Amino acid sequence: MAARGKAKRKRKSRAGYMISAVAELYRVHPQTLRLYERLGLLKPSRTQGNTRVYTDQDLERLETILSLSRDLGVNLAGIEVILNMRDKMMEMERQMQSFVAFVREEMARELAGEPYVQRPGAIVRFRPPKIARIER
Repeated sequence: MAARGKAKRKRKSRAGYMISAVAELYRVHPQTLRLYERLGLLKPSRTQGNTRVYTDQDLERLETILSLSRDLGVNLAGIEVILNMRDKMMEMERQMQSFVAFVREEMARELAGEPYVQRPGAIVRFRPPKIARIER
């Protein structure tokens, strides 16, 4: 746990990390990081010289992998499933937030009395119903 806190403090001062620094920081062997990459669990970017560079986002993902493995005893196949599900859930959440924002904008336009604008590329033609306000 202390190593993770120390890792977070050191992370803020740099933009990218080489594999040796990450291995030392998280107390894993560089071959372990290469294995995670081979399995698709981590995807560090590469320099022009083909050196792996780990970003803050990569380190957050590595922390999740290590937590699942070390703290919860999840095997690599389980980690892959969990990370894929987590990625899909985050994408669904992003789409849902986008949809909610769209609905709010449309409702605000309708309540403000703005005329309806046909969206290009709409799948189905839609004529908005007349909405009547009920005042109490």
